Amino acid sequence: MKPFILASASPRRHDLLAQIGLTPEQIIPADINEDPIEGELPRAHALRLACEKAKKVASTHTKQIILASDTVVGVGRRILPKTEAREAAEACLRLLSGRSHRVFTGVAVIDSEGGLRSRVSETRLKMKRLSEPEIIEYLESGEWNGKAGGYGIQGLAGAYIHHISGSYTGVVGLPVYETRALLIAACT
Repeated sequence: MKPFILASASPRRHDLLAQIGLTPEQIIPADINEDPIEGELPRAHALRLACEKAKKVASTHTKQIILASDTVVGVGRRILPKTEAREAAEACLRLLSGRSHRVFTGVAVIDSEGGLRSRVSETRLKMKRLSEPEIIEYLESGEWNGKAGGYGIQGLAGAYIHHISGSYTGVVGLPVYETRALLIAACT
């Protein structure tokens, strides 16, 4: 595998790459506006953000391979936020409680010639109906901070997911199957 730049400061993405034996040469977070465009659906939003992040880093690091990703939680056509406030996390948990939802993770790779390849991983999940003590316990944990949809499946919330169909690593933040395939294609 050729050296590549990870356009993300997410420790979860770095750990998932390490899990499959890949280490980025550099980590350069892409600071972009992540607000949805009016009428944008969750799948399209995840893909657009991943591509924008890759392009932003590629604009200052030409002739290098760039990997970027973005994860979006969707309930129907609705995009749930990356929660920064406890109130937003609580609203997400109450909305997801007892319901099915989807997690879309867009992955984009720009090769050393500037070519862009991208994919979206879609995972369907169902969260159990949460009791009031479970909601309070999760909010008190602080694990929701900065997480799409207000939860991280790799922590306490993993005990609340009673069904998953798709990529577990995609829900964590980087679908390793798709990522590896895109990086291999960019290296050939």
